[in-house]
Amino acid sequence: MSGRRKDRGFAGGRASRVRITGGQLTGLRLRVPDAGVRPTSDRVRESLFARLGDLRGDRVLDLFAGSGVLGFEALSRGAESVVFVDRAHAAIAVLRENLVTHALEARARVIRGDALAIVRRLSRDAARFDLVLLDPPYASLEIERVLPALLECDLLSEGCMVVVETAKRHPVAAVDGLCVLDERDYGDTRITRLARAPTPVESD
Repeated sequence: MSGRRKDRGFAGGRASRVRITGGQLTGLRLRVPDAGVRPTSDRVRESLFARLGDLRGDRVLDLFAGSGVLGFEALSRGAESVVFVDRAHAAIAVLRENLVTHALEARARVIRGDALAIVRRLSRDAARFDLVLLDPPYASLEIERVLPALLECDLLSEGCMVVVETAKRHPVAAVDGLCVLDERDYGDTRITRLARAPTPVESD
């Protein structure tokens, strides 16, 4: 997942690895640049995806993809497709290599660019998602920009789940049109699950 990044550190350099924790690809190891990304820990991913349940057929948006490990976890658990978005050259390079290495290109799309700009582009393409994964750099203001845009650009399908990873000291601010389903803390990390707020029923 994303963190404070530099656009160097992958091509021609060393890389560490993270493993997929569940699903058809359990145990598969993904290359991750040594510098500039902060992959979500195994424990957090196992807990999160256990609560997300069956992802078969879901269309997933991994908006601050970084290492892409959350999107790969979704593919492992049956997601139909994942759109990976990141602005760092190194992250994009490792994502593409992992997809090719593990023959998953047909179920994925990789886009480099600013998250808000990509949200608007996807809206023009009439894209809709069943699960959105958001892990911007801790202490950034990206979540405050992107969450309202997801609604305004109509990217969320009926019943869409939005998952946000933040530092515990930087909780997700309330957003009109989204309701918090639950929040769980893992050390300094907080995982917040949100969904569309119910549309008020107008009385006669």
